[in-house]
Amino acid sequence: MSMILQRRRFLRLAVAAVAAPALPRAANAQSYPDRPVRVVVPYAPGGPTDVVTRLLMQKIAEHTGKQFFIENVGGAGGNLGMEKVAHAPGDGYTVLLSSSSVTVNPSLYAKMPFDVEKDLLPVTKAGGSPNSWLVNPDFPAKTVPEFIAYAKANPGKVNMASAGAGGPQHAAGEMFKYLAGVDMVHVPYRGSTPAITDLIGGQVQVMFDVTPTAVPQIKGGKLRALGVSSLTRIPALPDVPPIADTVKGYEAAAWIGIGAPHGTPPDIVALLNKQITASLNDDTIKKRLADLGAEPQPQMAPDAFAKYVADDVARWAKVIKAAGMKPE
Repeated sequence: MSMILQRRRFLRLAVAAVAAPALPRAANAQSYPDRPVRVVVPYAPGGPTDVVTRLLMQKIAEHTGKQFFIENVGGAGGNLGMEKVAHAPGDGYTVLLSSSSVTVNPSLYAKMPFDVEKDLLPVTKAGGSPNSWLVNPDFPAKTVPEFIAYAKANPGKVNMASAGAGGPQHAAGEMFKYLAGVDMVHVPYRGSTPAITDLIGGQVQVMFDVTPTAVPQIKGGKLRALGVSSLTRIPALPDVPPIADTVKGYEAAAWIGIGAPHGTPPDIVALLNKQITASLNDDTIKKRLADLGAEPQPQMAPDAFAKYVADDVARWAKVIKAAGMKPE
């Protein structure tokens, strides 16, 4: 099936799920939730996605008076946790903290343990966080143009760390290599912490990292940010320019969203969308996310989120094919 047909099919399924007439079981939304809701985070605890999710779910619990508890299910680039939700009952009591892995993995893995189009429903995009292009403070380049010039003058001699082969950070780096026309050696680690440790120590020279975990290292002077992967500057790093100012078309911001198993009643999907949006509009959450370098997403309807996801799948497919990326 072509990528265009896959995208059209995904959009048809998503829109149908939102627009379908209410079925008898949808009446449960009147009292939903009447028991704790499990939020599956497909990554290990303590990472940036996990931190943002816990902030958001705590605020949702305060607003609704209901319990939303986190279950971390890491492994296989997020596929294990996503598979668990994809195969869960569509009753609204298991939801997924989705992220960029949802759109990267279909092109990265030769065989997926679930079908993104058939098994998951989009609820809403909750926020985004640009990556920061980081270098060791001793690295000679102090700007993106200087870095590109250095990398082209030293092909294959710049080591680019990532939190793991095939992950969003690796993909962000490969997109940079692809658009900037530079050659760097990818050095995958098992997680951000050891990669950042070696970047600080000088064993590797550069790394893309999500801004919430990069900001403390930047402000502490342990790392230098050459650019951010969003199209505009961000409040957490106002002096750091977008990479797109130099590399036309470059955008690789990480994002998080909420998904649910296929079959979840439309009015429960709509209610979750409303609850998440209300929490994101809370001033405390806005400030905390801004301090971390993340940005809350204005309300995004499920069908709009479905289109966003489909477009992102297509965009990453081009990069992954061009780079010949493979999972660990």
